Amino acid sequence: MESESTFKLIEEKRHRPLTPLRLIRGILCLIVLVLTAFIFLVYFGFLLAVPLRFFSVQHSRKLTAFFFGSWIALWPFWFEKINKTKVVFSGDHVPNNERVLLIANHRTEVDWMYLWDLALRKGCEGYIKYILKSSLMKLPVFGWVFHIMEFIPVERKWEVDESMMQEMLLTFRDHRDSLWLAVFPEGTDFTEQKCIRSQKYALEHGLPLMKNVLLPKTKGFYACLETLKDSLDAVYDITIGYRHRCPSFLDNAFGVDPSEVHIHIRRISVCEIPTSESQVSSWLVNTFNLKDQMLSEFYSGGHFPCEGTEADLSTMKCVANLLFVMILTGTCTYLTFFSSIWFKIYVSLVCAFLTSATYFNIRPSPLNV
Repeated sequence: MESESTFKLIEEKRHRPLTPLRLIRGILCLIVLVLTAFIFLVYFGFLLAVPLRFFSVQHSRKLTAFFFGSWIALWPFWFEKINKTKVVFSGDHVPNNERVLLIANHRTEVDWMYLWDLALRKGCEGYIKYILKSSLMKLPVFGWVFHIMEFIPVERKWEVDESMMQEMLLTFRDHRDSLWLAVFPEGTDFTEQKCIRSQKYALEHGLPLMKNVLLPKTKGFYACLETLKDSLDAVYDITIGYRHRCPSFLDNAFGVDPSEVHIHIRRISVCEIPTSESQVSSWLVNTFNLKDQMLSEFYSGGHFPCEGTEADLSTMKCVANLLFVMILTGTCTYLTFFSSIWFKIYVSLVCAFLTSATYFNIRPSPLNV
C-alpha cells in the first residue's frame, strides 16, 4: 500500500505551472515542428523516398535518414534545452552505429519520443523506426513522416498484422542499412485499469504479477527477432521512468512535465537470447518482470542504478542543426509562396501522393530487383 501511495503522489504532483509564456512558447514550437516537417516532406522526403528508391534503397534510406534525422534532432533540443527537462541515462553504455532491436516499457503516449534523445547521442536519430498503431499514420503531416521513415503500422491484431510486419521486416535485413527498430511489447500505454486486466490474466495463466508494467505480447517481438537476428548486433532492453509526473504530449509541448526522464539501458547480445518461440516468450515475460522490479525501486528511490552513462547534448550542435533546418525551411517556403506557379503545383501533387501512399502503405520497389 505504501508503494502504491507513493506512485499516486508521483502521478499527481506537477513540476511546473502552465504559464502564458509556456503556452505561447509551446504553440510556437509546435508550429515550427509542423512547418519544418511539411517542407522537408515535400522538398526532400518525396524525392528521396520515391524517385531515388527506384534506383537504390540503400542510398534512399541514407539520405532520408540525414534530412529527417536533422528534423528529429529538433525534438530532443526542445525537450532538453528549451523545456529544461533533465534526461538521465543509466545502465550499459552502448556503442554507436549498432543494428539493434529496442524493447521498452510503455508508460505514456510519449515514451517513444524520448528514445530520440538516446538515438541522437548515438548518431542514429534518422535510422530509428517504430512499430506503432496504424491510427497514428493518419495524422496530418506527422503520419507522412512516419511513412517516409518506414515505421511499421499495426492494428494490434496478429492475424491482421502478421503479413504486413513480415513484408516490411524482410526489407530491413540488409547489413549495409543502419537500423534501430523500437518495439513496445505491452502493445498499449499503461493505466491502472489495464494493469488490473493484465494481472487478472497473469493469475489465470500462472504468470508473474506486475504492478508497473503490463504483460508483454510476444508474437510481434518474436517475429522481429526471428526475421532480423542474423543482421542484428544486440537487443537494447530499455526501462523508462518519469519524475515527477507521467507526461502527456501537451505536457511535453508546453514544458509542464516531466521534470526528469530516466532511461535505463541493458545491452543484450543476440546470441544470449533463446531461439524457439516458447523460450523467447518466457524470456520476454521474465525481462518485463525485471522491469517491474526496477520501476518499483525507481518510484521509491527516484533513480535507476549506474547513472551518468551518457553526456548532455551539445547546445552548439543543437543550435547549428536548428539553423540548418530553418534555413532550408525558409528557402523552400519562399519558393512555395513567392516563386513560380510550378512550385505550387509540385507541392499540391506531392501532398496528394503522400496522402494516398500513407493511407495505402505504398512504397516503390527498386527497378533492378
